[in-house]
Amino acid sequence: MTSPILALRRAILETASGDGELISLMGGALRLHDEPPRNAEPVYALFGGVAARDWSTGTDRGHEQDLAIVIWSERGSARSGLAVAERFSAILDDAGLSVEGHRLVNLRVTEIASNRDEETQLTRVTLRLRAVTERE
Repeated sequence: MTSPILALRRAILETASGDGELISLMGGALRLHDEPPRNAEPVYALFGGVAARDWSTGTDRGHEQDLAIVIWSERGSARSGLAVAERFSAILDDAGLSVEGHRLVNLRVTEIASNRDEETQLTRVTLRLRAVTERE
């Protein structure tokens, strides 16, 4: 059985990799990673925190996930990170992703938040999502 967290991440990567507008906003390549790339210059995104809770019913096993995608903006530009977050939102909110081993019940963007990192002075934009999946 495929982990619902890993399966959803894979589905997000597949969907994002096919979106030309998102790729353009990220400088010509999908830059969505599990960990910060070494010496990478923004704009790039990371899979942030995730929590998966049991969402089973009397007949189906399932999970509710709260997850984040964190986008790091170019220095001096909140706009670049916000534009990427908005594009992720447009392609993921209520998307019918194919999640291996699971059926996606729904996927919603619940928040977009922006703040400046005190150490680097880069803008960090966090896109929060809620997903419900059931095992196939």
